[in-house]
Amino acid sequence: MLCIIDYGSGNISAISNICQREKIKYFVSSNYQDFKSATKFLLPGVGAFDPTMRILNSSGIMQALQENVIVQNKPILGICIGMHLLADYSEEGSSDGLGWISGSIKKIGRSSENHSNILPHMGWNEIESDCREPLLKDINLKKGFYFLHSYYFDAHATNEVIARVNYGLTMPCIVRKNNIIGAQFHPEKSHSNGVQFIKNFVELA
Repeated sequence: MLCIIDYGSGNISAISNICQREKIKYFVSSNYQDFKSATKFLLPGVGAFDPTMRILNSSGIMQALQENVIVQNKPILGICIGMHLLADYSEEGSSDGLGWISGSIKKIGRSSENHSNILPHMGWNEIESDCREPLLKDINLKKGFYFLHSYYFDAHATNEVIARVNYGLTMPCIVRKNNIIGAQFHPEKSHSNGVQFIKNFVELA
């Protein structure tokens, strides 16, 4: 049973619609007491790092996720800001991140052509991966995903980077450490690839 975490942000209705169409068993909740009935979690995110951390901490959601994800090893997928929260810290704010995947969130800087990239990075981008990963099963890497971000996850361990995207510089766009996964793109805006990505996550053992 997938729990889509509702903390007042994120494109929850679009993700819920995918789950309904694909007959994925799910529920949406802002009550951390409901988490015990979930087997997997999806943490959407549209917004800024510090306000999101404050909401999740003050609501008790983060403490409950610590128990479910770290102690009980239930899988979690963080999308966009939800991905950024998995890092140690972010240049976007001053709050500590969860530190579940070692790395920092950095602003997209100058490209190799020595000019500033237009921010945010918005629209479709192909991705690249050099590993065999169940999350990428039946994904068209050339078609890629829909992105909307100005910051990226600079992962410390290269073996925890599942896929990358190039926007002047090459950036991680999927990170994974065991049951903890982050995706920079928006699956709910990425048509068939996005649907398949959510299905792949739900089907993880």
